[in-house]
Amino acid sequence: MNVVGTTIPDLLILEPKVYGDTRGFFFESFNAAVFKEITGLDVTFVQDNHSRSARNVLRGLHYQIRQPQGKLVRVVRGAVFDVSVDLRKSSRTFGSWFGVELSEANYRQLWVPPGFAHGFVVLSDSADFVYKTTDYYAPAHERCIVWNDPDIGIQWPLLEPPQLSSKDGLGLRFKQAEVFS
Repeated sequence: MNVVGTTIPDLLILEPKVYGDTRGFFFESFNAAVFKEITGLDVTFVQDNHSRSARNVLRGLHYQIRQPQGKLVRVVRGAVFDVSVDLRKSSRTFGSWFGVELSEANYRQLWVPPGFAHGFVVLSDSADFVYKTTDYYAPAHERCIVWNDPDIGIQWPLLEPPQLSSKDGLGLRFKQAEVFS
């Protein structure tokens, strides 16, 4: 597995070794020992999630203020533009965002550590998005920052307004959001 750094040091793109031939392909999507060796992180994942979304659906920017979740995210069908925003006030990249395309074609995964808001928009006709989390979903602690906050300035690859859930449409502005110390 290859690790690619990002503009936010704690966010990591992971590129697995893919073995393919005329029959198809094989790759190891997660191996705890390899993950620890290449990232230096010893994490325990407690929950796996899978969502399917149509083109132009935007989910996020979500995070949990208590029981913060680290996430290892990837796309198994289709393509998304995946975004993380640093909400750690003590970080030199506080308020910065990073985006990357994740797709079934590039096999990339993104490690999003606790302390980040996360979201994605679907670029293909539909996308199956899967991710592992380091803590359980806790609805009482879930927070949402509005996807188009001008103070963050995410450059979403959109040609028209995205499809949002009612919850995501009510996200707070970054300046009003609870953040991590």
